[in-house]
Amino acid sequence: MKSSPGFLRKAALALVVAVPCAVLAAPPDWAPAHGWRKKHDPSYAGYKGYSGKDWGSDYGVLAGSCDRGRVGQVVGGVIGGVAGGAIGGEIAKNSENRNVAIAAGAVIGAVIGAEVGRRMDKTDRSCVGHSLELADVGRSVKWTNPNTRVTYQLTPLDERPREDGCRRFRLIAHGDFGLTEGRSVACPDTNGVWQLADDRRVSRR
Repeated sequence: MKSSPGFLRKAALALVVAVPCAVLAAPPDWAPAHGWRKKHDPSYAGYKGYSGKDWGSDYGVLAGSCDRGRVGQVVGGVIGGVAGGAIGGEIAKNSENRNVAIAAGAVIGAVIGAEVGRRMDKTDRSCVGHSLELADVGRSVKWTNPNTRVTYQLTPLDERPREDGCRRFRLIAHGDFGLTEGRSVACPDTNGVWQLADDRRVSRR
């Protein structure tokens, strides 16, 4: 049975339209591809962080707001009390099984001061860590601790990823103490625990 010229023209047109769409569906190597990879790459477990670890959720970080409620449910029974500059044995013991990143207390204290840093609970520190893991350069991530009524905003500042995987960032805290802002450099281990870089350059105002 012969196909009509009109049918052939329509089929050819559909092919011309479909091929570029299929090509465009796969983002380039340099583009953030969390959503596409999660749907199309069975070996991709979730959201690839700067530490190299895959995370099952971004907890709203990519949209610019860390979901404290969800993060708190995840870290509540795992991280325990992390204070000051110590990572703590409990984090180290459970680091491979954690589903959210975390920043060490030393990172927070160095950037916004020890007094303000002590107001941050484990959920706040996880929002810092997960933001360092996933947030794009120049994209701020905000959240508010309803217990302390302190609002935080973290913004990665590096124009390109450093070879050592460390990130320069700005952290702002606003509460009854006023506003404090600082910048520093933090580096992750392979389990998404962020600590101060050896060559950190801290400035506060």
